Amino acid sequence: MSMQSEPDGMSAERLEVWASLATLLERLPTALDAQLQRDSGLTHFEHGVLYALDSAPERTLRLSTLAGYASSTLSRLSRAITRLEAKGWVHRIIDPADGRFTLAVLTNEGHVKVTQSTPGHHALVDRLVFDALTASQIRQLGVISRSISEAIDTAPVWTPPSAKVDPPTL
Repeated sequence: MSMQSEPDGMSAERLEVWASLATLLERLPTALDAQLQRDSGLTHFEHGVLYALDSAPERTLRLSTLAGYASSTLSRLSRAITRLEAKGWVHRIIDPADGRFTLAVLTNEGHVKVTQSTPGHHALVDRLVFDALTASQIRQLGVISRSISEAIDTAPVWTPPSAKVDPPTL
């Protein structure tokens, strides 16, 4: 009986690429969380929630929409919103257009927080991700990331509004 050196269906080349991607998926979130926790007292998830709200019209989104943007369950998002509410950065209101929904609203203090935390976060993303790549590789990474995301879930991914490319200002 011979032993296979490769798992069924995965070539050595694919296994090497997968190992590289899996390592990235472990290391990048850890690095992003560490920087945001150290500099701003936020998790990467919380920063993403604040940033999405800050980018939204009237700094307000339905919790269900925000959960979709964050690829999160409503339960996980609700726990994060509770923490952000306790710090005075977000509050919840019933959607006046449809009382079945709850809205998350970024407060002025939350706007200040995301404005202060975004430059350091973006600098780290630039250093860890974009500085390591050529312009062509950056475009390819965008295409590849979208393709993998759509293979996992066909729900639309959050896309920053084109009018708000730079970090928010006070």
